[in-house]
Amino acid sequence: MKKELDKNYVPDNSSMAPNFEDMENLGKQMENRRTNQELKEEYGKKPDPIQHEKEDE
Repeated sequence: MKKELDKNYVPDNSSMAPNFEDMENLGKQMENRRTNQELKEEYGKKPDPIQHEKEDE
């Protein structure tokens, strides 16, 4: 028999923001993310190829 969880249960390893303040901070971080071009030219880094591969048409 499965144990029912409280409706307000949030797991410790949840990737969702637990409160509004954290959600606002994450939004600010997303606004300031570097583009792939910036990563390549200014920082000499490679963006994650799996997330940014374009399908052959």
